[in-house]
Amino acid sequence: MGRTAVLGTAGALIAGTLVAGAITAPAASADGRHHDRVGSEARGVRIAAERSARAGIDWKSCPEDWGLTAPIQCGWVTVPLDYAKPNGKKIKLAVDRHVSTGTKGERQGALIYNPGGPGGSGMRFPTRVTAKNPLWTKTAKAYDFVGFDPRGVGRSAPISCVDPQEFVKAPKADPVPDSEADKRAQRKLAREYAEGCAERSGWTLPHMTTPNTARDLDVIRAALGEKKLNFLGVSYGTYLGAVYGTLFPAHVRRMVVDSVVNPSRESIWYRANLNQDIAFQMRWDDWKAWVAKHDSVYGIGDTPQKVEKEWLKLRAAAKKEPIGGVVGPAELIGFFQSAPYYDSAWAPTAKTWSAYRAGDTQALIDAAAPD
Repeated sequence: MGRTAVLGTAGALIAGTLVAGAITAPAASADGRHHDRVGSEARGVRIAAERSARAGIDWKSCPEDWGLTAPIQCGWVTVPLDYAKPNGKKIKLAVDRHVSTGTKGERQGALIYNPGGPGGSGMRFPTRVTAKNPLWTKTAKAYDFVGFDPRGVGRSAPISCVDPQEFVKAPKADPVPDSEADKRAQRKLAREYAEGCAERSGWTLPHMTTPNTARDLDVIRAALGEKKLNFLGVSYGTYLGAVYGTLFPAHVRRMVVDSVVNPSRESIWYRANLNQDIAFQMRWDDWKAWVAKHDSVYGIGDTPQKVEKEWLKLRAAAKKEPIGGVVGPAELIGFFQSAPYYDSAWAPTAKTWSAYRAGDTQALIDAAAPD
């Protein structure tokens, strides 16, 4: 597979490894301790759901720094850190909503969203209503749009593995190794990240799992006053939906999964990233062909091979001398991978690249450098 096939998956691989390790079930022991824990967790989620159903959600205007304006409302749902100990330590999950725009007769309940990741925030979901996106207009008449930050993410007891100021420093190490030095740099980065997770958030890591996030979903469902769950999951969110459906089959009303990942134990984590790289390569090739077809507009190359050559030249130059001092290969990959991710990014990505080639360096810096 060509070097361009690896489009910034280092962070995903690290995160996937951590999560995979966290959710691996302990082997059942002779004294039935594993069985007892499963039973305790099932009881714990029932207790938590009953409490949340009574408490509901105290919906208020969203904090100003959340960037969510009226009529979107925000609130909190309290859940156990460890569902086997429902009376033990609690954490709060950030949630938001846009109430359905239709009549009482049209309303079908709440629709909860997870965008994937793992580690993606769903808090922007209600903005699809306020943005008046025609794709969602009809759905918004039937459902409250509900987003949430999964445990460990955003404002929901967030895990901290590195100093935030250090995390955004650029340029970062090249994620596509050209040498043993590059490989050593990546191994060092992964080691420091994992050690940072253990040092800064180690006590929470065993509880930051997909099954617990699925249990959180059921508690949120109860807090919303819904008897059954309507769920929209994308990418990793499809796996979360599958786990929820396995744990709470009687609580599912409607579930839509998009960009589905294989939920089998053998395929869900590391293998899923490798499979995604294959898909990325295919879409990257499609994008290069599209750029070449529109060479009269972008002037990058009139064949996919020429576009690829220009990409490798750009990447090599940025590795030798980061653009603006902050955009190296890692930052370029982070920006350019939006093209194989989204068809809607094809033209903007090509336009920014074309502008850079024409002398507008700042356009690429603004697009690719960390915020």
